[in-house]
Amino acid sequence: MTTTAGTRVPSGRYGLAQAVRMEWIKLRSLRSTWWTLAVTVAGTVGIGVAVGLNSRDASADLTNNALAGVVPGLLLGGVLGVLTMTSEYSSGTIRATLAAVPRRPLILAAKAAVFGAVTLIVGEAASLIAFLAAAATLRHDIAAPTLGQPGVLRAVVLTGAAFCLIGLLGLGLGAIIRHSAAAIGVLVAGVYVVVQVIGFIAHSAAVYMPILILANSLSTTKPVTCGTDGASCPDFLSAWAGLGVLSLYAAIALGVGGWLLAKRDA
Repeated sequence: MTTTAGTRVPSGRYGLAQAVRMEWIKLRSLRSTWWTLAVTVAGTVGIGVAVGLNSRDASADLTNNALAGVVPGLLLGGVLGVLTMTSEYSSGTIRATLAAVPRRPLILAAKAAVFGAVTLIVGEAASLIAFLAAAATLRHDIAAPTLGQPGVLRAVVLTGAAFCLIGLLGLGLGAIIRHSAAAIGVLVAGVYVVVQVIGFIAHSAAVYMPILILANSLSTTKPVTCGTDGASCPDFLSAWAGLGVLSLYAAIALGVGGWLLAKRDA
């Protein structure tokens, strides 16, 4: 590998910049990456439009409703994160990567930087476009929310950030498990399935589950209530606390994945 100036980087001395460049080349060269991201954006916006056309309650949290399409979109982002890591193990190219960058934790850091930046941009774009599309399609004399209203811009921005964080969680799980199907299974269970079990057993713990953090903390502009009196509704995390918890999940997965990457054979 050579730098842009044409000087050769000594073996074993690859820095983060060179590793990031290598990972960016890998990511952008895969058509499946861009198709998956395009489908995610289209699905998120499509659901937002459908919600806007069918909204009839002007007192509802219209911003939260408009961002409903991000919930299924998280699955695609997380799966793409898993495959970004596990595809190298299934194809055997991980050996070439490790030979080029012997500092193994640096590999995962570079992948996280590149993949995180791409999914953050895509997530923010999907959230913003879905919000604007839903607002533009509201009927039944319902006033459309605007980004200048309290909590609306924050909800749109943090919802887009959640797409990035779940993707990084998937990347970390891919580094830990190294098998695509198994890692995707753990991701789906952890994000979508376990919340149902925990919610049934312990409502207070359910608020820390990723899918509920997105739906009831990050994307909301009004207090969440359950039923007519809200008495049965758990105390959901604040938006910033929810973002912190999702960030912690991603950091733990990446930290463990980086440690195992350094300890295990390819």
